[in-house]
Amino acid sequence: MPWLVLVVSGLLESVWAIALSRSAGFTRPLPSVVFVLALVLSMVGLAYALRTIPVGTGYAVWVGIGAAGTAAAGMLFLGESSSLLRILSLLLVVAGVVGLKLFH
Repeated sequence: MPWLVLVVSGLLESVWAIALSRSAGFTRPLPSVVFVLALVLSMVGLAYALRTIPVGTGYAVWVGIGAAGTAAAGMLFLGESSSLLRILSLLLVVAGVVGLKLFH
């Protein structure tokens, strides 16, 4: 269960990062509320997962999922460039996250 919570928390990190960019410096209410809710839920989930997962592994997985998810969402939905090298780089991040889980 802690690993599932950690993955969901990493995905929520992507949600709050995108909401933060959409909030226009907290001048837009809906993205600002989404940011706060996703941030709190992401941190609570990370804290829960770190009760049983070592901090180095858990934090690296959380950040990796959040970073890769945010970059992928940017490419898929926000018009950011999606070159082959960027996609391969994201796959390397995902491979690192999977490796941390497998060799935990």
